[in-house]
Amino acid sequence: MTTDPGEPTLTIDELAARAGVTVRTVRFYGTKGLLPPPVIGPRRVGHYGREHLARLELIEEMQHQGMTLAAIERHLRQLPADLGPHDLAIHRAVVASWAPDTVETVSRAELERRAGRRLAGEDVDRLAAMNVVTRDGESYRVDCGLLRLAVRLLDVPLSQETILAARTVLTGHARAAAHELSDLLRQAVAERDTRDVKSLSAHMHPLVVQALLTTFQRSLKEELRQWLDGAADREAPSGGTAAPGAGSRGTPSG
Repeated sequence: MTTDPGEPTLTIDELAARAGVTVRTVRFYGTKGLLPPPVIGPRRVGHYGREHLARLELIEEMQHQGMTLAAIERHLRQLPADLGPHDLAIHRAVVASWAPDTVETVSRAELERRAGRRLAGEDVDRLAAMNVVTRDGESYRVDCGLLRLAVRLLDVPLSQETILAARTVLTGHARAAAHELSDLLRQAVAERDTRDVKSLSAHMHPLVVQALLTTFQRSLKEELRQWLDGAADREAPSGGTAAPGAGSRGTPSG
């Protein structure tokens, strides 16, 4: 794994801090082959990039879900070696989607430990606005399945209103899709034995989740591509000439 010369690099201390782990943990994962070695720069200082951070966060998520190091190693071996940070984040989202739907009451110190970072009062207020954290006297009731996602949203440069509106859109469409798919499955197995229905449900659940995630990811990529293409067209000078060597879209120049 190499770092992009144009992207900022991290020292091992900075990488550990960003991921909410210790330097010792980073080195341990490196010795186990779970994390690729850093790029060695001047004065023999190791430099880590976004791919290292994304892979480290994926490892931590799998650890959080109770996977053993051996199971994590098997999973990582199946992934392409050149997988970028975006695709690693998608894998992490899939792993996180199986987090148990549990609410626990924890102290402020435990809340920060699980969040993997220190939380300012404003951070806790934003987590509360997302219905992930609820104050309970001196303690906090935490939706453990959503905590890590919500903490990552704290660093997204969007207003709280936009994030909550996006959550409403996603929740509404997800529930509608789940309802329609459930109706289809109920009709397909209406005449079957209860044990067969349970067995089918157990097999279909992960397949449906993967299908929904893959379909949504591709749809979102297409929407973003059209948005960016439209923005580029609007910014192009009207009546201007194309860049040297550039032909019309889909047509070779020359």
